[in-house]
Amino acid sequence: MAIKQSDVPFWTSARFGMAVLVFFGFANLYSLRVDLSVAVVCMVNHTWAQEQEQPTNSTTDTFDKSCGQKLNETKPDDGSFQWTKKSQGLILGSFFWGYAVLQLPGGLLAERFGAKEVFLVNMTIVSICTLLSPLAANVHYALLIALRVIIGLGEAVAFPSMHSLWARWAPPLERSKLAGFSYAGCQFGTVIALPISGFLCSWLGWSSIFYVFGCLGLIWCALFWLLAASSPQEHKRISAVERDYIVQALAGQLEATAADKKNRTIPWMKFLTSLPLWAILVTHVCMNFGNYLILTDLPTFMSDVLNFDIKANGLLSAIPYLSVWIVNNIAGFSADFLRSRKLLNTTHTRKVFMIIAMFGQSFCLVGAGYCTCEQRYLAVALITIGQGLSGFQVAGFLINHMDIAPRFAGTLFGLTNTIATIPGMVAPIVASAMTPNNTRSEWLSVFWASTGILCFGAIFYTVFGSGELQDWAKVEEAESEKQSSDDNISTLNTKC
Repeated sequence: MAIKQSDVPFWTSARFGMAVLVFFGFANLYSLRVDLSVAVVCMVNHTWAQEQEQPTNSTTDTFDKSCGQKLNETKPDDGSFQWTKKSQGLILGSFFWGYAVLQLPGGLLAERFGAKEVFLVNMTIVSICTLLSPLAANVHYALLIALRVIIGLGEAVAFPSMHSLWARWAPPLERSKLAGFSYAGCQFGTVIALPISGFLCSWLGWSSIFYVFGCLGLIWCALFWLLAASSPQEHKRISAVERDYIVQALAGQLEATAADKKNRTIPWMKFLTSLPLWAILVTHVCMNFGNYLILTDLPTFMSDVLNFDIKANGLLSAIPYLSVWIVNNIAGFSADFLRSRKLLNTTHTRKVFMIIAMFGQSFCLVGAGYCTCEQRYLAVALITIGQGLSGFQVAGFLINHMDIAPRFAGTLFGLTNTIATIPGMVAPIVASAMTPNNTRSEWLSVFWASTGILCFGAIFYTVFGSGELQDWAKVEEAESEKQSSDDNISTLNTKC
């Protein structure tokens, strides 16, 4: 007998419990990712670094007028590390060198051996490497770069493995809210990490940032090991009715047995010729350029252009991510509401949400770039609104892989995110190259470039995106034919 959605509780369910665990997992994930963005501000001897740079234009016009001394600070304290702007860009971007490598293998491994195990092992490695970061920085910045590459390798499996997990845990009409809620942990972790990093840097020194977040990461790993499961069938505390409801809801989208899953073939050529998948890929690349630009360089923009001190920098850099966290949850629940009430189908829902996300973020970024020194808080407000609107992506392309091919969701996310990680490597270097004098006009050029990329991605996705299950992703009919054959044999035996 078919089990209705109304027959199964949501807020007290095992699937929502998994969402809470994954939420805090991503919170730790992003804390360990962004900690260096604030730490580097108080690690570097900025006076020395500026002396090494040859200014391309020594004149300062009205547009680039200085804001004077930093807010609430008489003079920023210089750190002890003599790293040039180029070296800082390499350090901040090195995370993505590793992050690009294990995306696709991470999805394949999660689908074959289980999302829990793959995610857990790599998060443990990331936490340990974070604890070793102060030692590495004091030895040589090249060693810090090596550790950041390893951290990138570890974090690379997170989204592909969790896509694989939600493809097995989330009923189709609950994908947006379950995945949206859990992935909102990324912004929550950023919101917590940025201000805390600022205060830790000011009070206890930059090394305390890595020690605090590294320890928190290990604590989460222990909890995830005890409480999580890769699928409802493996969960020890799930009710029978909830397990059956999820299995029924995903009928025809996943393999019947673990053996089927391990023996399946991956249709690589179908991937390459699928326009809906190309729409996800192009949008993923464009969206990541805007996201990673803000993620890695916002503290630098706040310090160099808006002239906030390190404590205010960390706090104000976190505010945009608070808005993203709120919008992520609103978007997830709204998308499932629109789809369940048949107000919009899945395809239209994904496209509308991406138009809001990409055009909204791009216009606000440019607006922030035009703000004068005296309008620093307006700039923060515009960046906050823009980043908040970008949160609609969680119910747009970000979970679209599960719509078009649940069986291969982890592999597909690994594939698109491998290529979409390139902006993470490029954005910090491009921003550093385009802002040699740290002027507002230089940063405005960066924001305009980001706007062009975001708008192109929105248009491409609107034209070619889809929310429908693709024919090449459907489960083969062999299982049902085999079952039908067994039933016929049983009937003949009975007649005889």
